[in-house]
Amino acid sequence: MTIPADLDLQSYEYALETERIADRPSERRSGSRLLVLDRKTGSLKEDLFSHIARHLTPGSLIVANNTRVLPARLWGRKETSGRVEFLLLTPLPLIKAVKNGKEHMSRVECLLRASRKPKIDTWIDFGDQVRFRMLKDLPMGRAEGELYWTGDLGQFFMRQGYMPLPPYIKRSDDDVDRERYQTVYSAHEKQGSVAAPTAGLHFTSELKHELLKKGFDWTEVCLYVGYGTFSPVRTRDVRRHDLHPEHIEVGFEAAFKIRRAKEAGRKIVAVGTTTMRTIESVYKLKQGMQEFKGWTDLYIYPGFRFEGVDQLITNFHLPKSSLLLMVAAFSGRQMIMEAYESAKERGFRFYSYGDSMLIS
Repeated sequence: MTIPADLDLQSYEYALETERIADRPSERRSGSRLLVLDRKTGSLKEDLFSHIARHLTPGSLIVANNTRVLPARLWGRKETSGRVEFLLLTPLPLIKAVKNGKEHMSRVECLLRASRKPKIDTWIDFGDQVRFRMLKDLPMGRAEGELYWTGDLGQFFMRQGYMPLPPYIKRSDDDVDRERYQTVYSAHEKQGSVAAPTAGLHFTSELKHELLKKGFDWTEVCLYVGYGTFSPVRTRDVRRHDLHPEHIEVGFEAAFKIRRAKEAGRKIVAVGTTTMRTIESVYKLKQGMQEFKGWTDLYIYPGFRFEGVDQLITNFHLPKSSLLLMVAAFSGRQMIMEAYESAKERGFRFYSYGDSMLIS
């Protein structure tokens, strides 16, 4: 059976020179470049991100994901002294601790990487305060087990953890990443993501203030970025891919603003694919925009009918990824792939620390 091009993973492949892969942040957030794609005409314009107001409809509601990245990567030791890399996938605010003697304990999900995969019932120590007991293998390299700790778990990760930079960045994280791999509007109480909602990295506090002064509205939702966002698509027919659930939160104010803007005919501008997934998930789960807190496994690929988002601010995504499929669903596969080719020719920087795109 022939797979339509829009649903064939191979049609989302592209070649990219190494220098176009941004492995460090640009010197200035809003100084990044912006490629503007008009979905109606297919036309492309080039500008600076700091000039994005020129390309948005006055009065639009800008919706951003205010999650904060946790330094969620730890290095530990098995009882045999073997070194293990541990990446916490369970969002920190969702960890429900129970008292276990002098320790706290919670069941969590993680990624584990070692020369020899830890067996069931293996203990991994991360120092005096934190240890992990392996209980269950999960698909796609994930694992489940019991995390034990004393003191403040969040503070331990802040002291001992490493920023979970994407795997294509072939260097260790540094102090610059601690600051620049966060959006300026991220909320400390929403710390728990294992990747940044990277479209928001281009905003400065000054640019946000300028947009508000010009009459744009602003609200925030939360999606704790987890394994579902960066897990590669592995099936030739993209419809057969399983997307790992992620936790989303839309508060009363955000739901009210989105609903009111839609009723007034004002455009909803999603800052990033995670924001888009959050908004469209609530529309699908609640048959409209309402306050919501819970899990979503919404998988957006070509053929999806969008109900909430009118414009999307996004970065340039990895080939054959669920995020590339999402933007293709929004603009059309051929149009987005032609835009990517144009971005390559124009020298745009790709991926998490790269340049930006507005799909309108």
